[in-house]
Amino acid sequence: MSRPTLQLYNSMSRAVEPLQPLDPAGKRVSLYVCGPTIYNYGHIGNFRTYVAVDLLKRALTYFGYQVDHVMQFTDVDDKTIRGSREKGMPLKEFTGIYRQAFLEDAKTLNIEIPARTPNATDHIPEMVELIQKLIDKKSAYVSDDGSVYFRISSFPKYGCLCHLDLSSLISGARVNQDEYEKEGIGDFVLWKKWVPADGDVGWDSPWGKGRPGWHIECSALSMGHLGPEIDIHGGGTDLRFPHHENEIAQSEAATGLTFVRHWFHVEHLLVDGQKMSKSLGNMYTVRDVLERGYTGRELRYALLSGANYGKNLNFTWQGMDDAKTALARIDEWRKRIGEAAIGAPALEEVTNASEQIKSIDEALSRDLNINDLLGILFTWIRVSNKALDEKSLSAAQAAGYCLAYDSLDTILGLGSAIITIPAEVQSLADQRAEARKSKNFPQSDELRKAIEALGWKVKDTAKGQELSRA
Repeated sequence: MSRPTLQLYNSMSRAVEPLQPLDPAGKRVSLYVCGPTIYNYGHIGNFRTYVAVDLLKRALTYFGYQVDHVMQFTDVDDKTIRGSREKGMPLKEFTGIYRQAFLEDAKTLNIEIPARTPNATDHIPEMVELIQKLIDKKSAYVSDDGSVYFRISSFPKYGCLCHLDLSSLISGARVNQDEYEKEGIGDFVLWKKWVPADGDVGWDSPWGKGRPGWHIECSALSMGHLGPEIDIHGGGTDLRFPHHENEIAQSEAATGLTFVRHWFHVEHLLVDGQKMSKSLGNMYTVRDVLERGYTGRELRYALLSGANYGKNLNFTWQGMDDAKTALARIDEWRKRIGEAAIGAPALEEVTNASEQIKSIDEALSRDLNINDLLGILFTWIRVSNKALDEKSLSAAQAAGYCLAYDSLDTILGLGSAIITIPAEVQSLADQRAEARKSKNFPQSDELRKAIEALGWKVKDTAKGQELSRA
């Protein structure tokens, strides 16, 4: 069965476009994603981006592409240096804590980690080499204070990603910090001369001791691992300016080639309709969510559903409860439909799944349309449950739904809930089963209450008791 062409919104053109890989055979897709700055625990807004990128990667794999995925960790910048000095720790030790925390949180959310996740500090020589190339091409210069800046007047396309109006640019203005607003447009720093506030963080270079600016890191790492041109570059929408704009300028000035074919940006996560901020007390980490009793699976569902990656998504605790309910419904259906599929012929199973899989392909190809994908899933649940109630669904048809769902879940990455029943709860359930067998219903009711008090519920079925979390 042939699949439709995958189409994605391109932030550069501001249009949905078919993916056209650089690979002549059309099989390999290079994907570079700006990873976290590892100075603190990642918040759920950060992870909305990485869940969306995970959806993209899974979709690319589903459509038959070999995804060459690289994500860097920014372990040297203004924030990491400041944080390590405040803690009195060496930079590598300080950032190592938060690198490991990020990987643990990503695993909790079932995010597939790229095979290559380099630290920026592992590639300082490549950054120095790239900066020297820009100096040789007159696109960068050494300032009086010993720092190196990119000369944006040397790159006429500057502002092409964000469609900036540079007419009001102050000639000769420089921006030395790693992060800044659009009002700070000016020549941006590639190499920052060492200052006492940097402590023991610094590397030798042709321009003196210092360290790279944030923007040069991603250009050097992406080109070093994936080549001078890449298919897809992803990240949060807040990175479009200045970070991605500067990446384009320095990369294309160095190579003369188009740096990125397709820009994939994920919009902001709001909390109760407001922007996340420490002052509002609404900046939650993955760990904060787990401490409230939710699972990583439920948080993944909440970060996937409700809005496409290119739209703002509103996070609420009611939304987390809705995610829990939705997943419980999916799990109950998957178990039921699986039991109904027992004994189905394999050939008929595939035949019955073909229409469902076709609907997955079409929704996915339309810019990863998550609302349509989940709408399709819950339509399957409603229709097949009705047919099961009416005893009008064959084993082969049920098997078709199973195959289609399992195919869909390779994209959604929701998995299934693996329920481990505590020994105390299982013991009470076994006692209750014996009480019911001997028709001691008062004791059975007391044992049910004891099970519920431990956060579980018991359901009596024709096949016996079934335990689930309350």
